Amino acid sequence: AQASKAVPTGMAAVIGGVQDDVLAAIEAAGLQPANVTTVSILSNRDGRPVENGREYVQSLVSQVTSPVRWDLCQQTLVEAGVTGLLELLPGGTLTGIARRGMKGVETFALTSADQLDEAR
Repeated sequence: AQASKAVPTGMAAVIGGVQDDVLAAIEAAGLQPANVTTVSILSNRDGRPVENGREYVQSLVSQVTSPVRWDLCQQTLVEAGVTGLLELLPGGTLTGIARRGMKGVETFALTSADQLDEAR
């Protein structure tokens, strides 16, 4: 795992502004987070499960200006006992990384709709 680098002070203000702009655009569009508790997603910012609508929005906004931490997502998936990973179109990059970082987990990269039966 690679350590995150500190963000220079001037850049931090720009990043914060971008996050504010994205959140404002979501609110201006009248989008409201769903109150769904039956599905969780993994934040690619820190690999943690996000389990409600308000958290989804905050996580998505913070991901706009954060590095993708697929290593932390993989760690969470392995700890949860995941045994298979299906990557959707365009497919290939994440399953390639997963083969190296998630030993023993079956992977399949869906690269075309013609592969749907093969992916089952």
